[in-house]
Parts: sequence; structure tokens; C-alpha cells
Amino acid sequence: MSSGTAICGGSAIAALSPVMNAGEKQISVALGIVFILNSLALFLFPAVGHLLGLSQGQFGMWCAIAIHDTSSVVGAASKYGEEALQVATTVKLARALWIIPVALGTAFLFKSNQNKIQLPYFIGLFILAMLANTFLPVVQFIAPYMVMIAKSGLTLTLFLIGSGLSFKVVRVVGFKPFLQGLILWIAISCASLWVIMSFV
Repeated sequence: MSSGTAICGGSAIAALSPVMNAGEKQISVALGIVFILNSLALFLFPAVGHLLGLSQGQFGMWCAIAIHDTSSVVGAASKYGEEALQVATTVKLARALWIIPVALGTAFLFKSNQNKIQLPYFIGLFILAMLANTFLPVVQFIAPYMVMIAKSGLTLTLFLIGSGLSFKVVRVVGFKPFLQGLILWIAISCASLWVIMSFV
């Protein structure tokens, strides 16, 4: 739960769980909590951002820091505005890079024999897309169409994530782990919002 909250939601949980030899039930509970909170964030964050009058840059940074999964960060930021989406995507992927040192540290801490650390492929694809859009004129020409297709794909992804949630998942999660995840999420959301409103 801590890695999922601190870094990158489901991607961090998937990367670190084999390193720390987590069981299936522990992984399922952590993923269930992350997906439930992400679903809430999609509705709550844009409303709070508008209520507090956050700028596009402030909101993009806030949701990139406080929302767990990249898909939910992009979903919330795209509802707020184009600039918020660009800031959120960049900051979130930079945050996701912490999977590498945290996974290595976790392997040392748990004295794991797991040599293969699973890193999320989307970070590399994001960097490749950024380089292609910068240096290849043909990509710059078709980029608006690719963005439109990507947004449609994101909508489908969020629908599929939502369809995976059920009252059964909520019951399996249990009260104590959910309370831990909720407290972590609220603490990070409030602290990061205060810093961003004060200094950004």
C-alpha cells in the first residue's frame, strides 16, 4: 500500500510485490484499495480544484502527486484542461521513475532472490513519443489525431477499471487496510495541496 500510494499505484504494487514476496491476497487487497481511491479521485479532484480556484499548472501538479495510478491522473487532469494534462503527465511519469530505486532498496531490505524487477513499460514509451514529436516532422503532423485516439483509449481504460470494481472487491479489502490507504491518501493530498497553493 505504501509503495502504491507513494509512487505509481498498481504499477508500483506489481513491480514491488515479487521483490518482497507478497502473497496473492495482499496484492489483491492493495490493488483493490488503489482502484477504489482512484475512482473517487476522478470525481473529487476536478471539483476541489475548481472550488479552490487552482490554476492549470497547480492542478496538474497536485493530481500528479496525490492520485495513485497514471490513468486516473491523466483522466482527472484532462477534465481540468490541456495545460493541466501536460503538467500532470510529465510530473506523474517522473514520480513513477522512483519505482527503480525503491524496488532495488526493497530487494535489499527483504533479502529477496528475485533478480528481475518489473518496470512499467509506459515510461519508456512516453520518452520515445516525446522525442519523436520533437525531432520527427511527420509525427508533429499526426500528433493531434494520435492524442484524440489516446483520449478515447483512456476513456475505455477507465471504464474497464471501473467494471473491475464491485462490492465483492470492497468487502475483500477489509476495513483496516482500507483505512490505512485512505489515511495515506488524505495526508498526501492535503499536504501536497498546501505546498502547491503556498509556493507554486
